[in-house]
Amino acid sequence: MSLQSLSFQVLAQSGQDNTAMDPIVVTATLGPKTVGESLSSVTVIEEEEIRRQQPKEFREVIESQPGVSVVGNGSYGKQTSVFLRGNASDASILLVDGIRIRSATVGGPAWQYLPPQLVNRVEIVRGSRSSLYGADAVGGVVQAFTTPTRQGTQGWVEAGAGNFDSQQYGAGVSSVEGGSRLNVGVNHFQTDGAPVVRGGDDKGYDNTSGVASASHEFSNGVRAGFTFLGAEGRTEYEGGEEDFRFQTAGVNLEVPVTSHWRAAVQFSDARDELEDFSSFPGRFNTQTQSSRLENWLTYGTHEFVLGAEQQVDRVESTTAYDESSRDNTAVFGQALFNFGALDTHLSLRNDDNEAYGNQTTWGAGVGYEFDRHHRVRTSVGTSFKAPSFNDLYFPGFGNPDLEPEEATSYEVGFEGRYVSWFWDVALFHTDVEDLSLPTQDAAGSVPEARLRGVELSAGWQSDGWSLKAAATVGDYENKEDDQQLIRRAENTVRVDLDKELGQWVLGTTVRGESYRYDGVFNPSTFQVDRKRLAGFGVWDLRASRTLAPGWLASLTLDNVLDREYSTAANSPTANFISAGRTVFLSVRYDFVR
Repeated sequence: MSLQSLSFQVLAQSGQDNTAMDPIVVTATLGPKTVGESLSSVTVIEEEEIRRQQPKEFREVIESQPGVSVVGNGSYGKQTSVFLRGNASDASILLVDGIRIRSATVGGPAWQYLPPQLVNRVEIVRGSRSSLYGADAVGGVVQAFTTPTRQGTQGWVEAGAGNFDSQQYGAGVSSVEGGSRLNVGVNHFQTDGAPVVRGGDDKGYDNTSGVASASHEFSNGVRAGFTFLGAEGRTEYEGGEEDFRFQTAGVNLEVPVTSHWRAAVQFSDARDELEDFSSFPGRFNTQTQSSRLENWLTYGTHEFVLGAEQQVDRVESTTAYDESSRDNTAVFGQALFNFGALDTHLSLRNDDNEAYGNQTTWGAGVGYEFDRHHRVRTSVGTSFKAPSFNDLYFPGFGNPDLEPEEATSYEVGFEGRYVSWFWDVALFHTDVEDLSLPTQDAAGSVPEARLRGVELSAGWQSDGWSLKAAATVGDYENKEDDQQLIRRAENTVRVDLDKELGQWVLGTTVRGESYRYDGVFNPSTFQVDRKRLAGFGVWDLRASRTLAPGWLASLTLDNVLDREYSTAANSPTANFISAGRTVFLSVRYDFVR
């Protein structure tokens, strides 16, 4: 990937000059731009919001956000799928500090293993991004950042416990001094878990994780650094258990060649490893090695990016795949024009993959700023989802002649951003051709799909109050029979409200999702049937209190009303169920030097 981690350092420095209602983001355009300037639909979740929520799984941070619907096979480390604007879970990209991670065998990332306790910030960019990121960026890109942003030397220690015999321990230290940055952190979470089906046994989960990053900017402007995140553990599920390893590592170098030319290179390694101990045991390990070059050129108020990327996927498995590796070579370019109140973004990329050949994608966006508070944006772009190793090479199942799914996306957005509040409205439409790759998100062949809807979001901060609200109304259907695509909730809503009261911070989250369908195998007919799962609403409460300088106690009560709900089916007669009401108490000590 591009040097997102280095760009985030620029973000941290530049963000001090912008209001909280128009933060700087780097994922939408490969470099730092305010949300408005990015001409994209972006949701930013800051460190303070993550800490207040005290999430045990990454899904808790992003579920029911604008355009986001999450499906899980039960709670605590169970298989999780993330749908952006109705696109399949393996048609969206997950980045960690600029490094892409996924399973090349199933095609999508293991969202459930990313430790939220070590994440400082999340950016969710919705809409086509293949012209910048290549394969699978159809629904958008989610990027998690672990790098430090605050000046000075800081450290933290945290311990907590809750029902289901859940326990969490963590510690870390970071330093930002001049041109040098350092961050090290570790975390351990374990739980006996809850049943994932009615009448089932508790299904446990443990995750031990760590992060490390360092960078230094020399007097000549050269910046060098590295970043690492790793998580490993075990999760139990209905019918077995599995060991996992989730890891990203990268080194990067940024050189100011001239005052108008900056070159950056990154080498990265990402690993998604899984060993299954069910009645059908197996090992499925993916290693993705990437190298990426970007050249940033400036001319007045205009910016240009020219780059190239080389990526190699390798699969090591107890299953004898017909092929165990493939490489992808890409060249790409981006032009960001600014003519005062008018911004125009153009991007173009070509991917040459030894498995499925050449794919060329493009994107174009235009935005107009009526005044310093109001802007309109419109964009169009093409994208594609690549067939996975399972799609192509799984013995007796794969088809090496499969072609990528292709999509064209359109969007129109309006926004208002002020000192203490903002609002945003986005209308989107995506046409997907040949949505037929045999993935976990499709039941049978869907020759053409139409994904459309509207996203509404707003936020407000004042006098210790913090409010964020989001709603999505979608229509995700098979164009051939007008049936709703499976696993997607078409309508979602989420409201987060917090209030500072002296030493206390009190908060609540209310979210809901409409009904959805899942595809389940019917052994009596040997067919995949559609099963309707009811919509649901969830109410969470949280409170934290400063006990002494640096000491903070936090209590979360999730699913206050103890609602049982399901986002996935296990069989024609049973669904995967939520954990119900959960309580967690933690104590954290932060020190600053």
